[in-house]
Amino acid sequence: MKVHGDVYSGNCYKVLLTCRQLGLDCEWQVVDILQGETRQPAFLAKNPSGRVPLLELDDGRCLAESNAILHYLAEGSPLLPQDRWQRAQLLQWQFFEQYSHEPYIAVARFIRLYQGLPEARRSEYEALLPRGHAALSSMETHLSGRDWFVGGHYSLADISLYAYTHRAAEGGFALDDYPGIRAWLARVAEQPEHITMEEAARKVGQTSSPPGL
Repeated sequence: MKVHGDVYSGNCYKVLLTCRQLGLDCEWQVVDILQGETRQPAFLAKNPSGRVPLLELDDGRCLAESNAILHYLAEGSPLLPQDRWQRAQLLQWQFFEQYSHEPYIAVARFIRLYQGLPEARRSEYEALLPRGHAALSSMETHLSGRDWFVGGHYSLADISLYAYTHRAAEGGFALDDYPGIRAWLARVAEQPEHITMEEAARKVGQTSSPPGL
């Protein structure tokens, strides 16, 4: 199978990290988002939404949306709880990540890191900061007295939230006031077969990187 993506995108990185930690043999096809490669006809034929990551199976079937891909890859593994309640909790945090976390922390990172915080987007960027901190505060509260987000063990919930949280400073979100999150980030980084974005980029042969990295 093949994954189309950019490892410096948190949504793509979470797929690569999951593949690595599950020991899955997966070909990586680097897609340059900034050069508009997701808008080319060949890519749109695979994913009409024009977004990465995209999982392409050996039989030609394609699956979009990062968390849907994680569920497909992790079926039957410890990363995806079999308990009904825990699985629902995992989905709860993945929906939180996509609707209450990523739209603020990831977008702020894009504007600040990739675009250099242009004046035309400054007011938009500044409006993202309190909402991103609200998401981080929710995570900090949940982690009080817990090591992991669901079921007392490392799961897809942690991978989904880790992807953009561990690069939050690049978007202007200092984590000094979130000791629970900082301790959790360290625990994730200690998991077997963890790989950083930079290590992943070298592994898949991605030569482009965000400005400043």
